[in-house]
Amino acid sequence: MSETTSPPSAAPLRRFGRFELRALLHKSQRSMLWLVFDTHHGQEMLLMVPREKPASEAAMLQWLKAMDAASRIHHPNLGHVVETGRVDPWPYVTYDRALGETLEERIARGAPLPLDAAKWVAQALEGLAFAHEAGHAHRDIQLAHLLIDPADHVRVIGLEVAQETLPPDADFNATRRAVRESAEEDVVSIGLVLHRLLSGRPVLDEPDLRGVLQRMQPQGQELVRMGWETPYPIPDPLRAIVNRATDRQARQRYHLARSFWRALDGWRLSAEQDDGGPIALLKDKMQRFGHLPSTTARLVSTAMSSAMASQHASELAALALKDMALTLELLRRVNNAMRQQGHPNSGGTVLNMQRAIAMMGLNGLEDAARALKPWPGPMNEGQATFMQSLMRRVQRAGQVAQALRPAGYDGEVVYLINLMQNLGRLLVQYHFPDDAQQIRQLMVPPEPTEEHPNPRGLTEQSAAYAVLGCDLESLGLAVVRYWGLGEELQHMMRRQPPDAAVRHPDGDLDILRLTCSLANELIDALLLPERKRQTGIELATRRYARALDLGLREVYDALGASQAQGETTSGVNDPTQGAAAAAAPRSRLRERAQQQTSAPRKDPP
Repeated sequence: MSETTSPPSAAPLRRFGRFELRALLHKSQRSMLWLVFDTHHGQEMLLMVPREKPASEAAMLQWLKAMDAASRIHHPNLGHVVETGRVDPWPYVTYDRALGETLEERIARGAPLPLDAAKWVAQALEGLAFAHEAGHAHRDIQLAHLLIDPADHVRVIGLEVAQETLPPDADFNATRRAVRESAEEDVVSIGLVLHRLLSGRPVLDEPDLRGVLQRMQPQGQELVRMGWETPYPIPDPLRAIVNRATDRQARQRYHLARSFWRALDGWRLSAEQDDGGPIALLKDKMQRFGHLPSTTARLVSTAMSSAMASQHASELAALALKDMALTLELLRRVNNAMRQQGHPNSGGTVLNMQRAIAMMGLNGLEDAARALKPWPGPMNEGQATFMQSLMRRVQRAGQVAQALRPAGYDGEVVYLINLMQNLGRLLVQYHFPDDAQQIRQLMVPPEPTEEHPNPRGLTEQSAAYAVLGCDLESLGLAVVRYWGLGEELQHMMRRQPPDAAVRHPDGDLDILRLTCSLANELIDALLLPERKRQTGIELATRRYARALDLGLREVYDALGASQAQGETTSGVNDPTQGAAAAAAPRSRLRERAQQQTSAPRKDPP
């Protein structure tokens, strides 16, 4: 390389000002990192210089000013700047070598375990998020720019070394926009760092991550996805996180270091301890805001009135079932009381409102009603509207499950199992509405292109992994364990995986689990675009037909009955569907049901 475009090379010149050049640790398109010896202070240092020297004295002063501002940012995961200066015509910045070795040096001794890699990158993201929020960007993230000490503490160095060259009279908005775009590029680069650590080889066989950015979509043609030949098995949640960070669609990626950190740290804590990460955060929010807010003011006032004593238990149970918050609170209280009395297995988990009310008594029902948070809790108007639509979908799925249940099974129990299968979704929508919105956005297929004419969005599980670091079902199960509910209920709460074959049920628990899983899949099918709904319903029916001995006639009858029941119990429309979309399947389902009633039954193959 020539001295007109880069700092002096190591040979034959071995000095840079007062620094002795001992080793070139890394060279990228935008910067160089040297191990040097400071002859004035008698110690080893890390010295970074840009690959392009400032074009003028004004540019040099601008570089030094930006570096001075960046050096004033203090965070445990940002390397402390020892000195900024110039050895004409080159500016430089130094760091203490005692901060640790580079990640490049560390992984040269062997690939890290996935949990260690996640821990390292999560620390780097914390420091980077702090810098971004202070208005600074890195612009040249490399493995060599992440230092790690013997205690596995990671620090980012090189902030603002690779500066954008902007004219002195650039307006404020243009400057802020440039920093924001560079910050988003930093986040993608950190995703490439994680990919490199997990895969055990350079991404696209390119040692410079800046070169990878230029080659990957949408700027280039390369697709960066985590392969299956890795030094260690990669857990599915971690795989979803790293693949989202480098997704070919820019809109699907993490745009903020803080969002990336939340997902990665959430998975890391969940993997380290069963109650860590988003589970711990959810429990904290439940302490402050309750599990769900009460949706029926009349119900609470009735529960607190003396007139309640004269009502029949079945009427009280029907009233309680109209409010999901009270239903869950009663289940939690009655089963927790049984466990504290030393009868954790007596009669199994109570999944019947009449029995729960009989065991708790009127005073217990009143206490449960008083403990509820009023609607809408901490949600704003838009979030509350979507929460209400989600509750209606869960209610309708419960009605479909009741209609599909085999003879002899308690309809109320089936309804409650269906509710518990949706517990994680309800809790995330209430306590983390912004994350719930991110999950829905990732499930929307991207725009088709010539190369990808039929793109698919992420599955709900993969999208939740990418946002929270764990799936929604795991959150619901963690809460149920926290409440002390039994293992039988936890088994029935697990929906049938969409990519797994439905096998013949082993017993009552599996029959109930599969019936509710089918009901939920049918309601999900109704949310598809109109042209795909009928196919979605038939595919779901075909999956469960043999296991549950059901055909399309029973399915369409159940959907039609639940629609009619919904029309009489609520007037709130689902905001995710237009009026025409909501009306179209209604008439078609009834028509199909009538046709199936008059025709001989024929189960799908």
